[in-house]
Amino acid sequence: MGNVYEELGVKRVINVFGSQTRYGGSIMPPTVVAAMADASKYFVDLPTLQERVGGRIAELTHNEACYVCCGAAAGITLAVAACIAGNDPAAIARFPYLTGGRNEVIIHRSHRNGYDYAARLTGATLVEVGMANATERWELEAAITAHTACILYFAGEHYEGGALALPQVIAIANAHNIPVLVDAAAQSTPMTNLWHYTRDLGADIAIFSGGKGLRGPQASGLVLGRADLIVACRANGNPNASIGRPMKVGKEEMVGLLAAVEWSLARDEGAIIAGYEATVMRWIEGLQDIAGVTAARGYPSLAGLPWGRVIVSFGPQSAQERDEVVTALWEGTPAITVQPIGNDAIALNPQPLEEGEDILVLDALRQILKG
Repeated sequence: MGNVYEELGVKRVINVFGSQTRYGGSIMPPTVVAAMADASKYFVDLPTLQERVGGRIAELTHNEACYVCCGAAAGITLAVAACIAGNDPAAIARFPYLTGGRNEVIIHRSHRNGYDYAARLTGATLVEVGMANATERWELEAAITAHTACILYFAGEHYEGGALALPQVIAIANAHNIPVLVDAAAQSTPMTNLWHYTRDLGADIAIFSGGKGLRGPQASGLVLGRADLIVACRANGNPNASIGRPMKVGKEEMVGLLAAVEWSLARDEGAIIAGYEATVMRWIEGLQDIAGVTAARGYPSLAGLPWGRVIVSFGPQSAQERDEVVTALWEGTPAITVQPIGNDAIALNPQPLEEGEDILVLDALRQILKG
């Protein structure tokens, strides 16, 4: 009997792209799967479980409080809602029809991306500051008004160009008593980031995906930070009849994410990243003899994460064009997904791989490129 995907006619994928939602996030370790299976056996009072799990994760991550959400995008929606409505039932009932009051979210123009849709779900107006390549302090200060609910900041090296540095944003926000929300969905490496943005830098809230670097359930995430805002996230979230009701996170995901945080904090991050770098070097060495192909280490990795990846470029002498290679890898068995870069390159990210899959990737690439 095959696995569930084979029975459904869905091909298994070797993921060399990254911990993307499209490909299932990440692979959960056995301890997380076991915790979720155990949680599935019993009924429980969900609000109490949310509070207890959140309290334990807050303790582990040196934060005032924690709310377990249904992915980082849901965390953005709930945190913005918390800043707008607090835990006032009348204000909560008005979403998404906001008029007057605190209904604006400030964002750097260089930070605009598909994930800011999660903030707009509340009905809030996004107020852009700066240009695509630069922002001045006065521009942020001038954007703050009586209607400002919060400042939404997207973390990671890939977002740094064009934006004010986060410590400067926090200092300006503090002077005006405006909360700063940091979307750090993929930034759980290093693990110290779980408290760096909040405890160390002073952001009010930091939001992380549970299903990326933490290796927890894909439908989970963390909202970490100020206790009063976490209380407001609970008021705006499931199981209450509020904007967060459709963003349901179950008992299995709550317990699974706690297990994932515990598991992740116990790992040797230095050794893990060294393993990634060793894979990068094996790939580079294994592609050196392919005519028309250049393989070089790229840094940082996807989403600005602190390890290398391989950038494979296809020149005029390559036996295959870039898009042909991408298609051939995807149509193989198992399928292999890579990240296209520009018009003539792909990126190979070692992070999502299970043991031995790096060799399968190299062999598949060599077979395609050798013709």
